[in-house]
Amino acid sequence: MAEVLRASQTDVVTLQMQLDVDPYGFERPDDFDYESYDDFMSNYLGILSRRAKKWEDLLGMEKSVKKGTKVKRYIRKGIPREYRGLVWMEVSKAQDLKDADPDLYSTLLSMPIPPEIVESIKIDIPRTFPDNIYFKVDSLDGKRQPLYNVLVAFAQKNPSVGYCQGLNFIAGILLLITEDEETTFWLLRILVEKILPDYYTKDMMGLLTDVEVLGELVRLKVPKVHEHLVSHDVTWALVASKWFICLFAEVLPVETILRIWDCLYYEGSKILFRVGVTLIKKNEEKILAAKNFPDIISVLKSITGDPLVTDCHLLMQAIFKEPGSFPRSLISRLRAQCRVKVQKQKEELKS
Repeated sequence: MAEVLRASQTDVVTLQMQLDVDPYGFERPDDFDYESYDDFMSNYLGILSRRAKKWEDLLGMEKSVKKGTKVKRYIRKGIPREYRGLVWMEVSKAQDLKDADPDLYSTLLSMPIPPEIVESIKIDIPRTFPDNIYFKVDSLDGKRQPLYNVLVAFAQKNPSVGYCQGLNFIAGILLLITEDEETTFWLLRILVEKILPDYYTKDMMGLLTDVEVLGELVRLKVPKVHEHLVSHDVTWALVASKWFICLFAEVLPVETILRIWDCLYYEGSKILFRVGVTLIKKNEEKILAAKNFPDIISVLKSITGDPLVTDCHLLMQAIFKEPGSFPRSLISRLRAQCRVKVQKQKEELKS
């Protein structure tokens, strides 16, 4: 089984490289570093094959999974592509939501749609991954209509959120992985309603709070960088808002995004802090070497293109090692403090 899987994965990668498109349909830029990617994949394919066999044994005939120490360890090492939708649905409890209301998705799509929602979504559909063959208007296996359906159904179910920019990228990745719009709808719901509450509301209080929490964690874990940014009036909103609003979907390689999301669906939003702090910590010297505001911003934008992020396996090992402990009590305390700070800033802007 492992040998067959390894061979098939190798064939897929070879074919995609010939087409200048990755296995998920993203076109490679003209300056794509094939040599480094080849070096990474030659090792990673073996890892994928071994993990696939372990997951096959774990899931068994019933193809179900329950939370536990072993499952957590397996998830941190990566879920095989063919099992991602199933495992994400199970460990996040999205499957329980679906089972409790199995006709919800079709019902939502049959309802009248507010014109303003239709307009907002239609504007963003063409902007969603223009470098992906499945989101191009002429794609034979196009994802534009399924993406529209998912975003409309979500907006109908969550009128307080409606449609928020950033959701199109998240739903787009989910569609590429699950290849099923209804599964994508339920996974999007669990992210927005349970894992990331208040991220996509009109005031984005949860998102802005967590951006400030990241800053506090950097202050604790990488104090020199924190001092450097403060001394040059670089706010954490400038650094991390884009990272968090799209859950790294616009800034990191897709395989790396998926490994992060494996843990996000199991462990929750704390994983976003681990990734952020690790990227800062790994690029500490480069950030400190930048001596003015424009240079600091330029360096911070460039760290998501660091060679480390291409090797998703090494990056995931680093995020659970480099930053050290992230106790839930610490995160809760920082969130409470930062929420007060964000609310105060909002009030000052109004006055």
